[in-house]
Amino acid sequence: MSKHAKLAGLFCLVFVLSSCTTKLEDYQATAPQLDIQQYFSGKSIAWGMVQDYSSKVTRRFCVELDGQWQGDEGVLKEVFYFADGEVTFRNWQLTKLKEGKYLGSAGDVVGKAVGQQMGFAFQWQYELLVPIDGEEVQLSLDDWMYRIDEYRVFNRTKMKKFGVTVAEITLFFDKELPVKSCQ
Repeated sequence: MSKHAKLAGLFCLVFVLSSCTTKLEDYQATAPQLDIQQYFSGKSIAWGMVQDYSSKVTRRFCVELDGQWQGDEGVLKEVFYFADGEVTFRNWQLTKLKEGKYLGSAGDVVGKAVGQQMGFAFQWQYELLVPIDGEEVQLSLDDWMYRIDEYRVFNRTKMKKFGVTVAEITLFFDKELPVKSCQ
């Protein structure tokens, strides 16, 4: 087989595999519906981990969340407690738009986060400044949330640099009463 034929075959394989990605529309008819405004109202808690490009767990954490809404405007306060003792904060400013769409901003988010809900899923995409070795690195996040039941949401996030996945976050939200705390 010629060099050009092998290259063309490789290109076709990459094209076919890249077209096999999940789309939010795939979840349109699923239940229970994940309404971000409803789910992230009041207090909840989450536990998670970060895995590097080789799937090695590099960080574990717990998050206490408190969401407050007035009409279609909301604030979601997050306090992250990392296993190594670090504590960080993020305050999301959220806006609910029409047709299950949301916009968000936070101090470490570059520009606006854009999200949309369909069925039991919510996809949230944004650029995040992440401190690594004393520098802030801008990563692209593709954040997917899936409502499991009345109280729980499962979250998977891919963190990319130049289109290459450099880390993944797995997170499990719970708001069953009484809400637990990280400490």
